Amino acid sequence: MTTLPLYFDYAATTPVDERVIQVMVECLGVSGRFGNPASSSHRYGQQARLAVEQARSQVAGLVGARADEIIWTSGATESNNLALKGLAQGRTGGHVITSRIEHKAVLDTARQLELAGIEVTWLSPDAQGLITEQAVSAALRDDTFLVSLMLVNNELGTLNDVQAIGERVRRHGALLHVDAAQGAGKVPIDLSRWPVDLMSFSAHKVYGPKGIGALYVGKRAAPLLQAQIHGGGHENGLRSGTLATHQIAAMGAAFALAGQVQQQEVARMHRLRERLLEQLADIPGLGLNGSPVQRIPHTLSLTFGGDGIDLQALARTLAFSSTSACNSASSAPSHVLLALGHDERAARQTLRLSLGRYTREEDIDAAAGAIHAALHNVPFWAVAHG
Repeated sequence: MTTLPLYFDYAATTPVDERVIQVMVECLGVSGRFGNPASSSHRYGQQARLAVEQARSQVAGLVGARADEIIWTSGATESNNLALKGLAQGRTGGHVITSRIEHKAVLDTARQLELAGIEVTWLSPDAQGLITEQAVSAALRDDTFLVSLMLVNNELGTLNDVQAIGERVRRHGALLHVDAAQGAGKVPIDLSRWPVDLMSFSAHKVYGPKGIGALYVGKRAAPLLQAQIHGGGHENGLRSGTLATHQIAAMGAAFALAGQVQQQEVARMHRLRERLLEQLADIPGLGLNGSPVQRIPHTLSLTFGGDGIDLQALARTLAFSSTSACNSASSAPSHVLLALGHDERAARQTLRLSLGRYTREEDIDAAAGAIHAALHNVPFWAVAHG
């Protein structure tokens, strides 16, 4: 029987929490809440609708929003598409600001806006891997109608100051969209106070199932946003289609659970990260990409200098990414690392380690041993036991 590698790729996806699975299963069978939430004339549909609305309140509760500001989507990619395309649709010209280190779901969508005649400014990160309020302010124009930036970078783990950025964007009169797929459950979010107009979420980054996400639509954005999927006028007319009760209920349960354990989990991630960095501190030329302070503790991007590291050998022991999951099928180096100023060699000698709910101290120790083994080209067992 083949032994699975230790999982250090939580930024790519998380396993569904067993407590969340139970909620999901309860919506599937004939004895569960399997009805169509839009079927309001009978109890099956009414029960499903109650589950959907409870989940909407749970998602809203984690991020300080009102329940009626949460729109269900298939994930953060669709949420990003709805936010950008939904605000740009029908415009002739105009200007959007984003950055070179966004997720492909924003980068590729912004390129589609360019093809439609929208001008896009692509901000570069500073040396700390951050997009600053000053950079956004300098890029604002009279015709800027939207700024779209991440809360947490998916490759670096860096944390943008979206509150400061949002205040500047709001004074200008434009709207701010924030991709928070990597931030929900890891960073306190309060949309009742933050100057953010649209925010994207994904369940599978928060120990929920794949295929379900949400878009927060604030009061400034709601009158301007146009649907991209039509066919029944569901979700306040912004996203048609029969609601997947089992996935939605699971996302709600995952977000509610994240709110209960967030403080403890963040503290534990800090301890695990420091334990790992301490064991790697003797590696010559090892560099941490992005700010060492303005970041979440869950995600580390490490570049190996000198003779580098054998990432293929390491992959036999650890499940990790050398770039984002959406880029891993491509042979191209990370666009995020290139934007930071790395050359292709350095980008290809970088690994992303992301920690999560089921990472243990012994996993950290084993990962450090495996990295040393791959670096020095010695058998893993010799490092771990010798």
